[in-house]
Amino acid sequence: MTYFLNQYPKFETIFSDGRIELDNNLIENAIRPLALGRKNYLFCGSHQAAQHAAMLYSFFGTCKMQNINPREWLTDTLRRIPDHNIQKLEELLPGYHKS
Repeated sequence: MTYFLNQYPKFETIFSDGRIELDNNLIENAIRPLALGRKNYLFCGSHQAAQHAAMLYSFFGTCKMQNINPREWLTDTLRRIPDHNIQKLEELLPGYHKS
């Protein structure tokens, strides 16, 4: 009870505004794949392989955030990249042309 009484001023906003969540489950669930990825990078075989895996996690995470099918994005990107201008690689990022 002492803990609650000492922390109550911080909780007042949560109790007075119903729009504020009492937990952080949404953000915890959003970053869980990154935390799991960090553990998996330890067993990639080399530093370069770990960097490649991290890039793929990042690309696929971006796809997920923008409701883009990662398989379709990757297929399209691999098809387009050989003829793509190296100065405009950002155009290949997930959701670049999405409005």
